[in-house]
Amino acid sequence: MKILIVSDSHGLTEELREIKAQYADEVQMMIHCGDSELQADEKVLENFIVVQGNCDFSGQFPEALVEEIGGLRIFVTHGHLYSVKSTLLNLSLRAQEAAANIVCFGHSHFLGAEMIDGILYINPGSIRLPRGRTEKTFVILEVNENEMKLHVHDLNHGKLDDLTQVFSLPKRD
Repeated sequence: MKILIVSDSHGLTEELREIKAQYADEVQMMIHCGDSELQADEKVLENFIVVQGNCDFSGQFPEALVEEIGGLRIFVTHGHLYSVKSTLLNLSLRAQEAAANIVCFGHSHFLGAEMIDGILYINPGSIRLPRGRTEKTFVILEVNENEMKLHVHDLNHGKLDDLTQVFSLPKRD
């Protein structure tokens, strides 16, 4: 199973359309972690699970969602309500409450992934305004029986093989 994760596109439509066209047939879920700055009825967001970011002023998206796929619980939020720029503690407490196996968030525009107490936290970075690097990143998470592979993609240059990370699959209840 594959999940496409993007965040902080800040008004981009053509770039989202290209990502969607390239990967929609190979992924089972598409997530946008907020700050799309688009309306909920924007065609390019069709089939994306989308949450509200601090720059999404229309209020048309939920602040957080829990989605289930392949026996995994995925908690999706933008991150601004959990102070993710300074700590993951607040987000981790909420993820534990939600019994999440995976957390997808954005807000900081910093690409990152780490396993904390059996929960995988993923920030796909930004395809518009990346911080800490020049690549405009998004992620495809590939989940199989034993492991999860996080494949980082650059909007302009495709898959960045040197940034692929492998994590043990969290225990399922």
